[in-house]
Amino acid sequence: MTAYILRRLLLFIPTLLGIMLVSFTVVQFAPGGPVERVIAQLTGSDVAATARIGGTQGGDFGNAGQSQSQTGGGADAATSKYRGAQGLDPEFIKKLEKQFGFDKPAHERFLLMLSNYIRFEFGDSYFRDVSVIQLIKEKMPVSISLGLWMTLISYGISIPLGIRKAMSDGSRFDVWTSGVIVVGYAIPGFLFAVLLIVLFAGGTFLDWFPLRGLTSENWDTLPWYHKITDYFWHLTLPIIAMALSAFATTTFLTKNSFLDEIKKQYVMTARAKGLTERQTLYSHVFRNAMLIIIAGFPGAFISAFFAGSLLIETIFSLDGLGLLSFESIVNRDYPVVFATLFIFSLLGLVINLISDLTYTWVDPRIDFETREV
Repeated sequence: MTAYILRRLLLFIPTLLGIMLVSFTVVQFAPGGPVERVIAQLTGSDVAATARIGGTQGGDFGNAGQSQSQTGGGADAATSKYRGAQGLDPEFIKKLEKQFGFDKPAHERFLLMLSNYIRFEFGDSYFRDVSVIQLIKEKMPVSISLGLWMTLISYGISIPLGIRKAMSDGSRFDVWTSGVIVVGYAIPGFLFAVLLIVLFAGGTFLDWFPLRGLTSENWDTLPWYHKITDYFWHLTLPIIAMALSAFATTTFLTKNSFLDEIKKQYVMTARAKGLTERQTLYSHVFRNAMLIIIAGFPGAFISAFFAGSLLIETIFSLDGLGLLSFESIVNRDYPVVFATLFIFSLLGLVINLISDLTYTWVDPRIDFETREV
């Protein structure tokens, strides 16, 4: 097992390198960029936006651009590679490029980025006066809350329901629960979220739940037991909206796994020895049937944690990692984009390895030493 783990860890290097190289290359050919964004804001008279770039230096950029526009200078900028740069001093454009690191060739920027990421140094956001790590830390509580509770609730309901459906396969209970699950899976999460708001969050009907944030404004002043209540009070509707479609996969996977195991010879032998259905189910069938489900839990959690739901976060005003990633892409905030991509990819690889190791914990008969990576 040690040799298998070492091989998997060594494979992290080319995998991460490939992910970052492809993403970096795509960005180089994508239209727009941080320099273009600042130029657009300047030419649109949105000078205040440049104050977010490099602190005082950003203010100097704004003054330089404004002065150049007023004097009609920068005729040489007509040949600039940036759209909308007419009327701006070429020296000002060069300062912008240096500020964002675009004064270096692409391959140098890529190698510099890799050398920093190896040391887990991710730099600062282009348009926010804060480091990338600090940004991720600020958004992480929302994503952890949504991902953790959605996964636990979906597994806590889907597994017992799947077992019950397998034991009563073809019954009326099995049929109507399958119908409910399929309908729930077909309803878009964001549409159900809007329905929940209308019904329970001050829409047309009841006003039982809050619409904004993970906690109330007075959360710090609340006693610990009220803090717990307040936390779950804010999470109730987002979790319901996200978990609605999460039951289908786990429920049907559990049911089919148990049905497959129940039909095997060792189950008939256990029954022939006089074991009850409950003894047969939990002493013999459960471990084998739950292998794929338990081993898939780390992957399911990391998927819910990082993928989250941009629309759910937006609808309920939850500022999580999903919304951060989307805004960073729209704003061409490349340090945040590439840093989150690197961190998420690395954690995804680690979770996949943990999922494989979980198989051996659930069923020691599985041996990865003889498996080709």
